[in-house]
Amino acid sequence: MMKIQIHTDYITLGQLLKLADVIQSGGEAKIAVKTLPIQVNGEPENRRGRKLYKNDEIIINEKHITIV
Repeated sequence: MMKIQIHTDYITLGQLLKLADVIQSGGEAKIAVKTLPIQVNGEPENRRGRKLYKNDEIIINEKHITIV
């Protein structure tokens, strides 16, 4: 389980992908959200602009991430 700490109210799914080293650049986010199996709080997600808040749980390719 990976924990990503944020200092703002929220981050976007695209930002999280970069912070979690799933992608190398923000430009790859558009493709990643369409091709990778991503779940946010147990629901499938494919929007890179999805806002993620503290205590959200994200699964990307079986990699578990929690926002703290």
